[in-house]
Amino acid sequence: MMNVVKCGGIQPHSIFLLFRPLTLPPGKATYLRATPALSDTMSLDTIFQDSNSPNEFTFNRQVVEVFDDMLERSIPCYHQTTEMICTLLRHFCRQGDTVYDLGCSTGTTLLELARQLDDMNLSFVGFDSSEPMIDKAEIKTKMFSHKHDVSFQKIDIVDADLNECGAVLLNYTLQFLRPPVRPHFLKKIYNALKPGGVLIVCEKIISHRPVINRAYINLYLDFKRCQGYSETEIAKKREALENILIPFSIHENLDLLKESGFSETESFFQWFNFVSFLSVKR
Repeated sequence: MMNVVKCGGIQPHSIFLLFRPLTLPPGKATYLRATPALSDTMSLDTIFQDSNSPNEFTFNRQVVEVFDDMLERSIPCYHQTTEMICTLLRHFCRQGDTVYDLGCSTGTTLLELARQLDDMNLSFVGFDSSEPMIDKAEIKTKMFSHKHDVSFQKIDIVDADLNECGAVLLNYTLQFLRPPVRPHFLKKIYNALKPGGVLIVCEKIISHRPVINRAYINLYLDFKRCQGYSETEIAKKREALENILIPFSIHENLDLLKESGFSETESFFQWFNFVSFLSVKR
């Protein structure tokens, strides 16, 4: 027997279904999405249910243990954008290229890309400043049944040296860097990319048009409610992310990328206040 919540009109191209089997142990839940057909059992994100929940959001061990569930339930169309990133890498990367994921968290995206792009002989490298995130990513790598060139390293991505590469991924990473740091950081990425190499940036964004911005925020709050988050959890997490997650508008991101050397940039996906950009080095 299952509880089913339908959120029609929230997620494009498919109706999101949240299945929560009643027989699972506390703290576990299984989520099945209509697209893509994936089913996982993972620790449920209940961090902000607790009266002792953190006042400031940090990527500590408590967060890491529920991070995959947090991504599933907090980022609209997370799997769809991963599929699109895979398609773009197959188009732009060459055999043997290096692909960096800066702010790789628990390695979920990088390992999925390695699985799908097995035939391209790519080297996948994930950097993250959180030791618990890297520990989790390395555990996943050991469980990975395919033999891929995937490695993870604990390092501050702002200070990390990058070798010549075919692609760099920033999946909801740039928004966590202080704005003054972003131009130099993106310039470093530009310099590391081969001609024809790509930077893929996925970000939460704001609009400077108040009516539109408020509409997008409300639609996102509806999305989170559909994922089973309570009003208390939503409010507490927003407070915890205050001044930690600093989003730019679409135009501010485009200007930033252009100033960093990327003369060719387009958005390839948008869900209200979540946007993905593709930049090509010429």
